[in-house]
Amino acid sequence: MKLMGNVAFSWKQPLYLKELYMTGIEQFSLAGKVVVMTGATGILGEAMSLAVGKAGAKVAILGRNRERADERVAAIRGAGGEAIAVLGNVLDEGQMNAAKAAVLEAWGTIDGLVNAAGGNIPGATVMPDQNLFDTKIEDTRKAVDLNLFGTVIPTQVFGRVIAEKGKGVIVNISSLTAQRPLTRVLGYSMAKKAIEAYTQWMAVELAMRYGDGVRVNAIAPGVFLTEQNRSLLLNADGSYTDRAQKFITNTPFGRLGNPEELTGALIFLLSDASRFMSGETLLVDGGFNAFSGV
Repeated sequence: MKLMGNVAFSWKQPLYLKELYMTGIEQFSLAGKVVVMTGATGILGEAMSLAVGKAGAKVAILGRNRERADERVAAIRGAGGEAIAVLGNVLDEGQMNAAKAAVLEAWGTIDGLVNAAGGNIPGATVMPDQNLFDTKIEDTRKAVDLNLFGTVIPTQVFGRVIAEKGKGVIVNISSLTAQRPLTRVLGYSMAKKAIEAYTQWMAVELAMRYGDGVRVNAIAPGVFLTEQNRSLLLNADGSYTDRAQKFITNTPFGRLGNPEELTGALIFLLSDASRFMSGETLLVDGGFNAFSGV
C-alpha cells in the first residue's frame, strides 16, 4: 500500500489508476520553475507567494518593503521552498531591469510572472459626501498608474525573458470591479478594466509572435479584506461598515473572501494544467458577479 496525497493506492490496483492520479497531480506542479511575484509584500501577495513556493517554484519576492519581503522569503523557506527578496518599484523601469538581472543571476531564467502589485489610492476614492466633480485628477491618475502601468512595466521587463525562450506564464490581477463597476473607486475601476483588455491583447500578440508556450491570463478577486480597503470595510470597533455589509448581502457565499482562497486559481494558471488557456480572467468572488440580487 502506498499513500499518495490523501489517497491510498494498492499496487495490486490497475496501473492506469495510479498513472491517472499522478498525471493529475503533476500537471499542477510548479517544481523547478522560477516565478517573479510583484506585490508579494501585500496581504494577498503573502498568501499567493507562499502557495507558489509550496507548489515547488523558486519565488522572487518583489516589493518596496525590505522587512516584509524578508518575512515572505523566510515563510517560503520555512515551508521547504526556495525564495529571494528583490526590492524595486514597479513603476520604475530601471529598477525593474535591475530586479530582472538579480533574478537571472540567482536562477538563470524566469518561467512565470505574477503582477500582484496594486491597490487603491485614498485620494482617488470618491466618498458619498464629496462633490463628484471635485475629484483630483492627479490622484485618479496615480491609481491608474499603480494598477495598470504597475502591471504593464513589469510585463515589458520580465515578460521579455519568457517570450524570448518561448515558454512561460504571466498572471495579472484584475478585480471584481472590472466586471461590476463599484461606487467610489473610480481610478481603481478604470485601471482594472484596462488590465483585462491588456491581458487579452498580450495573450494574442505573444502567442502569435512567440508560440503557444507563452500564455497570459488574469484573476479577478472579489472582496477580500486587505490593508488598502480596511477603512472602507471595517468600522473603528472592528464591525463591518454598511459598504462591507452590502458586499456580503450580495455574495451568495455570505462572506468576504480569505486570501488563501485565491491560491488554487493562481497555481492552476501558472501550471501546465491550464496550458491551452490564454487571454482569460478567472473570477474568485463567492458568486458575487453571478448574483442578480434576487
